[in-house]
Amino acid sequence: MVKQFTMLSLTVPSESNNMKIQYFSDTDTLLMTFNENSVVETRDFDENTIVDLDEKGNLVSMTIEHAKERADIPNFSYQIAA
Repeated sequence: MVKQFTMLSLTVPSESNNMKIQYFSDTDTLLMTFNENSVVETRDFDENTIVDLDEKGNLVSMTIEHAKERADIPNFSYQIAA
């Protein structure tokens, strides 16, 4: 049996950083990176959600396991606020 691995990657440029959203189908994991700050703390938000924080406690990234079920990945959309 051959497994097919798919990764969806989206980068949203802004003045101060690049937001990056990646979906890894082989592990059904969604990784959202909001900025490139150094991570100083990782917290379990719940059983399937991990958040990374910078030295000021600001959100750097969020990982969501079982993303298809929890985030409806096949219907993923986004909007950039003006």
